Amino acid sequence: MDRVTPIRRGARPSMANFTVRVELHRASVLDYEVLHAAMEERGFSRTIAADSNETYKLPTAEYTISGTDRGQVLAQAKRAAGDTGKSFAALVTESAGRTWHGLEKG
Repeated sequence: MDRVTPIRRGARPSMANFTVRVELHRASVLDYEVLHAAMEERGFSRTIAADSNETYKLPTAEYTISGTDRGQVLAQAKRAAGDTGKSFAALVTESAGRTWHGLEKG
């Protein structure tokens, strides 16, 4: 018989880091500015921090956020992308760690 550890009342799930990519279809630079603002309003960031606490800019239309559920993160990204009035594609990836090269310090 499998043992299940009950969740304590009031216990919060641990926070995970998510990387989100949103591609607007047939979009202009101004459309992406609207997207960036809408994502920021919802708590998404366009920078990540290194272990040294230096920040780096993510590639265009890529964002990061901490949360507990990929579906909720996707729903927030979809709402933000919807603010542009453009059709779009969105991808949410839960991160177990990040390594990068060539990102601009930000």
